[in-house]
Amino acid sequence: MTKLKLGPLTDDKPVKMSVELPAAVHRDLVAYAQVLGRTTGQTVPDPSKLIVPMIERFMATDRAFAKARRDRAAQVAGGSAEKSG
Repeated sequence: MTKLKLGPLTDDKPVKMSVELPAAVHRDLVAYAQVLGRTTGQTVPDPSKLIVPMIERFMATDRAFAKARRDRAAQVAGGSAEKSG
C-alpha cells in the first residue's frame, strides 16, 4: 500500500482563495487526489482541497520554520516580560 503524507481530508467549511498554479502542478494535484482517493477508500477529492493540508503538513514538518516560530515566540514573550518588569 502506498504511504502518502496526507491522510483522509476533514470536511471543513471552505474559504475562497484564488491561486495560480503551473499546469504541471495542477496535473500532479489531480494525480495525487486520485491516489489519495484510492488509498483512503474515499471519493476522489477536489484537487484544490489538497492545497491547504499539503501546506499545513509542509509547515508542520519544516524544522527550520518550527525553530524560527519558537524563537519568535520566546522573543515576544521576553519583550513583554521586560516591559512589565
